[in-house]
This record gives sequence, structure tokens and C-alpha cells, in this order.
Amino acid sequence: MATSHAERSAQSLDPTQTPGFERIAMLASDTPRAQEALRNLSTQGDWVPLEEADVVVVLGGDGFMLQALHRMLDAGRIVPAYGMNLGTVGFLMNRYDKRAAIRKRLARTKRKAIAPLRMHATTQSGEEHALWAINEVSLLRETRQTAHIEVTVGSRVRIKQLVGDGVLVATPAGSTAYNLSANGPILPLDSEMLALTPISPFRPRRWKGAILPDRMKIGLRVLDPGKRPVSAVADQKELRDIADVTLTIAHDTELELLFDPGQSLEERIVSEQFAVD
Repeated sequence: MATSHAERSAQSLDPTQTPGFERIAMLASDTPRAQEALRNLSTQGDWVPLEEADVVVVLGGDGFMLQALHRMLDAGRIVPAYGMNLGTVGFLMNRYDKRAAIRKRLARTKRKAIAPLRMHATTQSGEEHALWAINEVSLLRETRQTAHIEVTVGSRVRIKQLVGDGVLVATPAGSTAYNLSANGPILPLDSEMLALTPISPFRPRRWKGAILPDRMKIGLRVLDPGKRPVSAVADQKELRDIADVTLTIAHDTELELLFDPGQSLEERIVSEQFAVD
């Protein structure tokens, strides 16, 4: 009998089977706080380049963690990432403590697998691009004119013409980011779902978005691009004058995040649904 993504993750990322990490890379953002943390932690050992590491410690905020994960995706060499928060929210990060021993903290961590989105995009000039997205892919109007977008899920056109500022597709890991601010749903990490969320929709008025099985292919085609140009943003990378994009989840290229005991990404996603401030 076939196993689900959640079952595969539990089998492959059993925290009781977490090996020790010998070769540690350290990446820090350019902010003064992160650079100071890098200097403080440099006394604990000799760090290796990311290309030689079996784990990477990321010093910064969520945005810098995304940059580090994309760097590994682009290089085709993925190792577990342990973030220490020196940014603002730190949703993907752990608490920073300059007195803590890095190797001891890493030895106690639990792993969580997250699968990124693959985006294949074609521009109006016919150029083809392939990008990764860990949080979401957004199609956004480039001018004051509303975007007109055809939405296909599976092999069927589900919305012939979505009119609004745009539309986004979010992973569970990214469902509490831009997706949430656009009134999209928060997805449990093991839900095997994607959020398809309109951005300031005008038509159809009553459509609030959809929650889709992540095995389904999603197609977004720009209508009337000459008058209503649309850009595509995959996390922090933007392509202009888009003709269409195709989105699929990449379970064959999973990323691994490391969390301190009691600080899992799953718990943060659950807690976010009860935040009232």
C-alpha cells in the first residue's frame, strides 16, 4: 500500500535517528545584528563552506532563510538548515542565544521536511523560465489595470476569467505569509494541500479561493496581456510580462528545516490560527 507524504516524512525524518553533524556551514545576513552573532559564534569552531557542509546554520530573518534555501535549490545540493532568528518575525527560525553551544543545539533538533513549488513560466516574448518557490507564487498586475487571468486546475478550466489584482498559490509553509494577508487559509504542514487565493478579486465576486491537493497541476494564463500586463513572483524573484505559468509541488526535492524541541514549524502554524493581536 502506498504511503502518504506525511508518512514518508515521518519515516525519513525520525528525530530519534538524527545523526550528528560534523561539517557545519554558517551563513549570516548583512544586518549588524547578524554580523555580530557571526562574530560571537566564530569562536566555537571552524566552519566549512556551504558546498562542503552537511548542515548549515542561518543567522538572520525569514527572508534570509529563504535566500539560503534557494541557494541550495539552485546549486542542486540540499542539506538541513537550522535558523537562528536575528530578524523580525522568525517564523522559520529558532531563538538566538550567543551563549548556546551550536553542536549541542544541533544534536537535539527535530527535522521537518517541506516541499517547494516548481514554477514553469513563459513570457509574452516566448522566453521560458523555471523557478522555485518555498512560500508562494504570485501573479500580480503591473499597471493600474486589473489583471484578467484564466485558472486551470488539473485538466479543467475552473475560472474562465478572474478579475482583480492577481492570484497566488501558497504551500503550507508559506500559507501564513502573503497568503494569510490576502485572506487565504492557513494550511497544516502535513496537509498535502495548496492554497489558491485571489488577490483583491473583483470578479467572480463570491469566489474566496480554493484548497487543492498538492498532487494537482495548476495553470494560470494571462488574458489581454497587451492592455493588462502581469508579473510572476516566486518568493523573492520576479518575472515581468507573463503569458502563462504552470505550478507543481516538488516532493522529489524536499528541503529540511531543523527546530529546537518544542519549537516546531507545525506548532507555529497551529498557534498562528489563534493569534488575536
